Amino acid sequence: MPEADYLGAARPGLMLYLPHQPMGMVPDVGALVAANSNHWRKILNLLAKVACPVAEDWRRYRDQVLFQETALCFAPVLAQGPCWHWIGGKENLLRFTGLRHCARPLHGAAEIAVDPQRRLLLTPYPDYRQLSNARVEQVRRILREHHFYPGVA
Repeated sequence: MPEADYLGAARPGLMLYLPHQPMGMVPDVGALVAANSNHWRKILNLLAKVACPVAEDWRRYRDQVLFQETALCFAPVLAQGPCWHWIGGKENLLRFTGLRHCARPLHGAAEIAVDPQRRLLLTPYPDYRQLSNARVEQVRRILREHHFYPGVA
């Protein structure tokens, strides 16, 4: 995948697909937030909240580990490898023409769907209004059930 379409770990455990790139494509949270709007701070915070093995440790994870274990992808093609693929937003999902999946909505959260066989997670766009802390916890629960977090039961 071209570097212009990708930012983060070479072998991420979680890949977040978004339709737009930030300015200053460097794998450094502080630099990305400084070069972009508050919008990108929120996206990176939500990525950290979902990906961090220990929910309460998400800030440290965001600042020290995020781009070592996760990645952002801006191309509408699922990356190869055994990672989880998180597509944020209905309009963003439309870019993935021909994507076959069997994602089923979560009980009590119809706007979140998961296809464990494809390791596919479909959610609202990663923004606090659409992906609240309660919704993040539902996403974490389903990922935990599918053994996403190493060493966490």
